[in-house]
Amino acid sequence: MRKDGFYARFVKRAIDFFGSLTLLILLFPLLVVLYFVIAWKMGRPVFFRQMRSGYKGKRFSLIKFRSMTDARDKDGKILPDEERLPRFGHILRKTSLDELPELINIFLGHMSLVGPRPLVVEYDEIYTENHKRRLDVRPGLTGLAAVRGRNAQRWRNIFDSDVEYVDKISLGLDLQIIWLTFLTVVKRSGVDRPTHYVKVLGPGYENEG
Repeated sequence: MRKDGFYARFVKRAIDFFGSLTLLILLFPLLVVLYFVIAWKMGRPVFFRQMRSGYKGKRFSLIKFRSMTDARDKDGKILPDEERLPRFGHILRKTSLDELPELINIFLGHMSLVGPRPLVVEYDEIYTENHKRRLDVRPGLTGLAAVRGRNAQRWRNIFDSDVEYVDKISLGLDLQIIWLTFLTVVKRSGVDRPTHYVKVLGPGYENEG
């Protein structure tokens, strides 16, 4: 395992701290524009927050830009996802712009630039012993599973990729994943959620995932 090596223990967090700080400064004008456009088109709150499992299972509040409305039917029941995802929200997801506020999580130490994607806490109850090892590193804005198809995979394959990352973590691998993530976002591939997402956790957990 490489998670206890010098890079993972000391260098990686320094890169995350200064990298996220730099990106937050450079992208600040874009973040401000997105904030006001989302408030205008979908109302407040602008940010979507949800508890996720982080390093060693410690929970934290993930921050994303809101991409779905709170539209309800005449009985007050929340409408299906496809009816609450406006065109602008779809663009945010397709371009991954809704993920930019997670740079705050990285700056605060909840996340890393690269690592297994942070999942809702309900997943803690269904991991196999081997898959629990994905929590041995900080979750990432992007990761090995992300560049292997992002959400267009079965969860077992995603978890296997996450554990593989834990075992192979290195500066070279992180740089490769960041580059492949850039290419993936440009191509806008693998963004849609897998249909078995709800089957694992039940209705509701697919929202703003």
